[in-house]
Amino acid sequence: MADAGARAVEFCRQRVAYFGELWRRSLQVRVVVSTLALSSAVVFVLGTLLQNQITDRLLETKEEAAIAATRDSVQVAEAELAGVNPNADAVRARLTSALNQLTSSSPNGDTANSAAGAFEPVLASDSQALAETGNTIHVGQYEDVPDSLRHFVQNHQVAVQIHTVDRASGRTTFLIVGAPFGTANRPMQLYMLFPLTAEQRTVSVVQSTLLVGGLVLLLLLAGIANLVTRQVVRPVRAAAQAAERFAGGELDERMAVIGEDDVAKLAESYNEMAESIERQIRQLEEFGTLQRRFTSDVSHELRTPLTTVRMAADVLHASREQFPPGLSRSTELLVDELDRFEALLADLLEISRLDAGVEELVAEQVDLRPIAVRAARAVGTIARTAGSEIVLDLPDEEATAEVDARRVERVLRNLLANAVDHGEGRPVRLRMAFDDEALAVTVRDYGIGLRQGEAELVFNRFWRADPSRNRHTGGTGLGLAISAEDARLHGGRLDAWGEPRKGACFRLTLPRRQDVPTERTPLGLPPPDADLDPDDLVGTAPSVGDAIRVSVPSEPEEPAQIPPPAPAWEEVR
Repeated sequence: MADAGARAVEFCRQRVAYFGELWRRSLQVRVVVSTLALSSAVVFVLGTLLQNQITDRLLETKEEAAIAATRDSVQVAEAELAGVNPNADAVRARLTSALNQLTSSSPNGDTANSAAGAFEPVLASDSQALAETGNTIHVGQYEDVPDSLRHFVQNHQVAVQIHTVDRASGRTTFLIVGAPFGTANRPMQLYMLFPLTAEQRTVSVVQSTLLVGGLVLLLLLAGIANLVTRQVVRPVRAAAQAAERFAGGELDERMAVIGEDDVAKLAESYNEMAESIERQIRQLEEFGTLQRRFTSDVSHELRTPLTTVRMAADVLHASREQFPPGLSRSTELLVDELDRFEALLADLLEISRLDAGVEELVAEQVDLRPIAVRAARAVGTIARTAGSEIVLDLPDEEATAEVDARRVERVLRNLLANAVDHGEGRPVRLRMAFDDEALAVTVRDYGIGLRQGEAELVFNRFWRADPSRNRHTGGTGLGLAISAEDARLHGGRLDAWGEPRKGACFRLTLPRRQDVPTERTPLGLPPPDADLDPDDLVGTAPSVGDAIRVSVPSEPEEPAQIPPPAPAWEEVR
């Protein structure tokens, strides 16, 4: 029984959830259900009012006819009981004779019926002599007359009351009319019991008719609402499907134009919009192709003269000590700018290959901790120049993942260089964490931060938050864009967070296996120290709790390797 109850509850829950989903997604269902609900309320109110009006009218007509019939019967009873002997037996005999006279004929000569329908008369006498004994002489179903009605009639008032009595044939509802007559010494009462069976049948028929008519009306309204709504919703659904296919790349998708109504105008407007968008997309594709071709061709063409200039600059740089001080400095500046030029060409070539879709991912299972150390050492020089300390917060156990080590190192190097460049001399922290599905790395700086909306712009090519600000790296503006593409090639993603004067944090999330994509990430954004005051960090490294820290060495040296089986990371100096 418990299992059956649980299954019933689960079935009801599923049905409710399905209906809720259908309600949210279908305009047609909402319109039909709303129409049914409102129509049901209107039909119920109108049916109730109509039933009450019919019932009240039937009772009013019945009551008027019953009172008229009672007056006529009082006249017959008075004529029959005139001059009755006050003796109890004589009174009872005369009452019985009068009752027989009332039930055998009416004033119009009809039998047992009147304009109000069939009735049952009851006669009662409360003479003074009888009153002393506390008895009332009556003939007929006197016990069916309620005491409240008797009280009014005995006080010489005509009264009417609806009363239900239990009889052998079942419960019967009567309209009872009571009227006094006789003299002061011989007060008598006449009670006419009119059964309401016919009226009850009429009311039942009216109720059934109203119920069936209301249900039929609701079904008709539901059908009409469904038909009308479908005529409106169907073109909207067709437009939505066409828009989805258009957004999916089917640029030649168009809506069928039928007629000249508002829906046809909608279809025409949609088709014109689609044609305009298709034309612009084609133009953008052509412009993008030309741009990529131009970038690739220029990058390749510049490599040959750059190589020649590089060779000449290296010769001059090697002999700079023989030159005057001004010429020697110019030689050093020439070499530095050539380095920047080569980096820009390398980034342009990388972007060209990524745009062309010819890049391949050479993934293998590697430990990402040595990669993080190498990336930190690669930016160690600019970190020392900027006065920033790079703090690595790495896990004790191997953080393995199936990645392209060269690309991941380039991503981390770009993120660290960007953090140092924007950190304003404060520490830069790299954290690494992983779970069963994903591995995440965050690079946190405590510098100027990002304004609202810039977290989505930092990965755009050549975008810079403040072009006029002095920079330490002399970057090309392509590093973060290339990093985002490298993350995408791995099946991961690169996210950014930042607030003004609170710094920024970039998070790289990679699946640990290339054939098992994941949306999870072990590290969250914003970072836990998002509300930390950066001014408290000047000259110190941010606290990393119990994590083992790795500091960048003061002099470049060979990348430290993780000794197998090193229990923990030691500080590299």
